[in-house]
Amino acid sequence: MPDRSNAAPGDGIQLVDTMLPDGEGLGMTAAALPVHAEQTDVALAVRGDGAAFERLYRAHVARVNALARWLLGGDDVEDAVQEVFIRVWEKLGTYSGDAAFGTWLHRVAVNHFLRRRERRSVDHGRTSEADQAMDSAAAPRATPVLRIAIERAVGQLPARARDVFVLHDMEGYKHEEIAGMLAIDPGTSRSQLHRARLLLRQQLTS
Repeated sequence: MPDRSNAAPGDGIQLVDTMLPDGEGLGMTAAALPVHAEQTDVALAVRGDGAAFERLYRAHVARVNALARWLLGGDDVEDAVQEVFIRVWEKLGTYSGDAAFGTWLHRVAVNHFLRRRERRSVDHGRTSEADQAMDSAAAPRATPVLRIAIERAVGQLPARARDVFVLHDMEGYKHEEIAGMLAIDPGTSRSQLHRARLLLRQQLTS
């Protein structure tokens, strides 16, 4: 059995262009593997198979990258995404298989991005919600006008409303799960989602 402790996390993995072609939603689509193939790759990666881990990386990196853009923004997205996959490599042995691998990986990513943002906030001092929203707005890409408008509108939401909107409407988490991630009440999550939807409607119809 290969010794995973001596393998470089993500060994053999090269950064790939995660910008998706036009018409694939808001950049949240992953190049999904068939479930049985993914579970096989997980089992192989746990035993130190770098090629299997690379396949998992390529299947999920686009979604993780998009999530980083929404929750972090700025110039550290690429580093943050790579940190997630390093952490996933290191924690593969703790994956129980009770949930889909993508679900487990995504939770690792969300938690990492939120912690990283907290550290960044401490390092750089507090800014207003409006400033954070403008700073984290994704740069326009060569995509249809409506898609660009939606990305800009989401990027300009107040930070907490944006977090809840991304996690609930774009990532499918329940309010109870979001409450645990963001250390808020489920009722606050619901009110922030309502606020985000209202603001988006106003921005997109103005």
